[in-house]
Amino acid sequence: MKKALLLLLPCMLAFASCKVHIIPEKPSPDAGLEGEAVDARALSGVKKLFVLNEGQMGAGNASLDMLRLSDSNYITGVFRKMNPDVAAGLGDVGNDIAAVGDELWITVNNSGIVEVLDARDETEIAAIPVPMPRCLAFDDKYVYVSSWNGAAAIFGSDWSVDLEKSKNPKGVVYRIDRKTRQLDGSVEVGYQPEGMAVYDGKLYVANSGGISSQLPPAYAYDNTLSIIDTKSFTLYSTVEVEVNLKNVYSDGKGAIYVTSLGNYMDVHTGLYCLMASNPALAFKIGNGSAVKPESLHISCSCICDGVVYCIGTENEFDWNATRQYNIWSCSISDYTDVKYVVSHFPGTISGTPYGMAVLESHGSHYLVIGDAGDYYNPGTVSCRALDFNDGEVYWKVTSGVCPGHFAVW
Repeated sequence: MKKALLLLLPCMLAFASCKVHIIPEKPSPDAGLEGEAVDARALSGVKKLFVLNEGQMGAGNASLDMLRLSDSNYITGVFRKMNPDVAAGLGDVGNDIAAVGDELWITVNNSGIVEVLDARDETEIAAIPVPMPRCLAFDDKYVYVSSWNGAAAIFGSDWSVDLEKSKNPKGVVYRIDRKTRQLDGSVEVGYQPEGMAVYDGKLYVANSGGISSQLPPAYAYDNTLSIIDTKSFTLYSTVEVEVNLKNVYSDGKGAIYVTSLGNYMDVHTGLYCLMASNPALAFKIGNGSAVKPESLHISCSCICDGVVYCIGTENEFDWNATRQYNIWSCSISDYTDVKYVVSHFPGTISGTPYGMAVLESHGSHYLVIGDAGDYYNPGTVSCRALDFNDGEVYWKVTSGVCPGHFAVW
């Protein structure tokens, strides 16, 4: 499988689903793989938890790990082990992963590939060429892929941007038929689109402007959310939210959440919400509440059962500080006049939280964190109680490089 190397910035946030299924009675086809045994008894009802490790940009060392719940084994490098004939491995910079039925869909953005694997044994089903694929969303018929569409900021020897070699086209959302696994349409959106969510026949797309911030025509981050009508697959509307948008979540009831990475200087990260019934009125979570704004920053996030969970640090602009990260969540309590509830969880997290997932089991919630460490060497994945036992850590294992994206099957 040929994988072309493209230049882009690595993804900084992560998306994860929390749906669980019944453990299969028969052994998995990958039962011959062995890994590190962990105490995963709390996560009953899950078949497998997949961890996509981004790898180091340009190194071609993206990888797939798996926690197999049938025997509580955490196994690293699953894709290469189950697909030894794919010489290039998973490729360069794994950016997103989603469990779609019994399939795993993975975007590998520098390689320009959307991988489709069999979730039962992690073997490759298809490798679909998509230019600079970023994030995934899906409905009953299609998988949607956001794409940077060839955007690249090329730097010269003095680290200035080479405007002649750099490119800044608008982004694209591609539509792939789930049955045929063929591209069958595209829609132009904003600059450098990232996360997406589907709700009630609309696809909500976060535009970041990660490359646009350094190039003409605007030399600025994008601040828009593109809304696509999925039936006609055309652009329905565009609304302004905040600069450098990243992830989009739907709570399934009408609330659409969007995260912003800010501009790394004077615009902080944050969580924004809009209602599908009136998307033009987006508001920032924390405004008008008793919660301190600095307690609601976002380094990574996920959604579980309609609740958005976030990890962030108060001193996010102080790069020399020893950082402690807070865990908090948000949900809408009253949809008639849009009241939201912010909950903080006890304790803090150190290290470099790069991606997260929240899993519900028997009424309790468990937080899985991917820690990138120094971003160059193998990171770690850990699991802790979220809403009881003061955040007790159940297990911690070594992962691939930059563990940042999770999918449950």
